Amino acid sequence: MFNIPNTLTCCNLVCGCMATGCAFYGQYQYAVLMIVCGAVFDFFDGMVARALGVSSNIGKELDSLADIVTFGVAPSAILFYLFHEVHYPDLNFELKTFLPYTAFLMAAFSALRLAKFNLDERQHQQFIGLPTPANALFWGSLVLGEHAFLVSQKFNAVFLFLFMLLFCMLLVCEVPMLALKFKNLSWADNKQRYIFLAGCLPLLLLGTSSLAAIIIWYVAVSVAFPKMQKAG
Repeated sequence: MFNIPNTLTCCNLVCGCMATGCAFYGQYQYAVLMIVCGAVFDFFDGMVARALGVSSNIGKELDSLADIVTFGVAPSAILFYLFHEVHYPDLNFELKTFLPYTAFLMAAFSALRLAKFNLDERQHQQFIGLPTPANALFWGSLVLGEHAFLVSQKFNAVFLFLFMLLFCMLLVCEVPMLALKFKNLSWADNKQRYIFLAGCLPLLLLGTSSLAAIIIWYVAVSVAFPKMQKAG
């Protein structure tokens, strides 16, 4: 019984390793599929541990290690390959030589985000900073759905680098982010959650890019809600 949750966590880790391997070969579809599978295992390992009453410190540490690979290293590998595909502007120095390696900043910031989550007592009812699974799924959905645009001359490696830095900052910023935990169904207590869910419905029509759009909407609602609450 004790090993069941840890087995699920190890499955998450294996999915992350497979996603990383697929990304290095430019197999984006399989990489994203493995990240999604890892997210499913990540969702159920803690739930199963609590249901069986076998939560442990080793399980908590193992979960963080698995998450670093699946939601940190794997999306970094996707970005690393994408940096080799995107258009590079005509500048006086050769960006293409070193810029792809900056993709692994995402793994470092993801590790910092996970370490903060383990120690931060404020994150029981909400998140502080963008959760690592949301970040990984954003990049996976974006690359799958908008690959043609990302590798066109309308976009370039400098934009990709700046966009990546933005999401690195979102991972570790001190901005409260929405957690979809309903204690009741009242509008007053769950206004932010209902607004987010309502906005997700039309975004589902975007197809493969829908997850990326939903996560941008998630960040927007999380940032805007304190202003909405104050105005109310």
